[in-house]
Amino acid sequence: MGIQAVHRISANISASSIVGTGFTIPPKSILIVNKLRTQPVILAIDAFLEHVHSTYPGVRVFHEDRPDIPHGAEIWHPGDRAEKIDLVVTLGGDGTILHASSLFSADAVPPVLNIDDFAKALESVYQGKATILDRMRLACTFYNEDLTKKGDDGEAWQVMNEIALHRGASPHLNTIDIYVDGQHLTEAVSDGLIVSTPTGSTAYSLSAGGPIVHPSLSALVLTPICPRSLSFRPLVFPSSSSITLRIGDRSRAPAGVSMDGRASRTLNPGESVTVHASPYPVPCINRSSIAEEDTEVQEGAGPGKEDDWVRDINNLLQYNATFRSKALLRHSRT
Repeated sequence: MGIQAVHRISANISASSIVGTGFTIPPKSILIVNKLRTQPVILAIDAFLEHVHSTYPGVRVFHEDRPDIPHGAEIWHPGDRAEKIDLVVTLGGDGTILHASSLFSADAVPPVLNIDDFAKALESVYQGKATILDRMRLACTFYNEDLTKKGDDGEAWQVMNEIALHRGASPHLNTIDIYVDGQHLTEAVSDGLIVSTPTGSTAYSLSAGGPIVHPSLSALVLTPICPRSLSFRPLVFPSSSSITLRIGDRSRAPAGVSMDGRASRTLNPGESVTVHASPYPVPCINRSSIAEEDTEVQEGAGPGKEDDWVRDINNLLQYNATFRSKALLRHSRT
């Protein structure tokens, strides 16, 4: 049983969708990122380590410092003194890639490989055939009521999917003032607000009624969560914009903050967060760029040119499929 048994591609953060730049220098160091340590994952990691050590001798393989670090991998600690990583290989789904992104929250992220057939994928990487799409991240900076930076984080938080402000357990709606490039846009009274990347547009934002945005675009998506006003609809801004969300002085509830699904802090009236495009995107490897020449792809698209995103929203989101056709599809698989 190999990596195929434990990996599932996800719709909102799967490997990138259009052909971009490729590797110019073969990776000399690889970081394995995995969430659960189940038996299939253990077998997959062991198979991966054996393949790398036998096929690419001299390549160093690292793993986070955990009690379950696999045999044959070196311990890696994130931070300013971390060993340089040339390639990240993730074993898992959405949360695993988001966690990989968080390990490089203050600096550039190495290319991320999230794929079933790791032997073929690594061969494409080392032969310089794999191509990359940079997936945008958000930089989030928090401020006190007097506009001094809140907390001792130092660097801005980097998020790959979204930052969400919400009323949490409070029975009252949030009142949040929205500023775009310093200009007051509106006072939002709602259960909360979401600012997402194009990658995150198919995650929490989509569930709240936001648009689906192609990941090759550079944009910020602002989506209200159950707004009091029915005319308050989602907005898409260019990546050059800066969005500030300030908890209104009249807000009857503080706002809980979650970033990429992780609870982080609470913002009280007068406090705020400013969000803009991060200079450090997540470079993801195109799955289609490692396809064999005889691999079946979309009509008119050769290997390396198929749009992974189009395939994902059709196969995984079942885009524009009716409830009846979905039921028939499930029935046909049983």
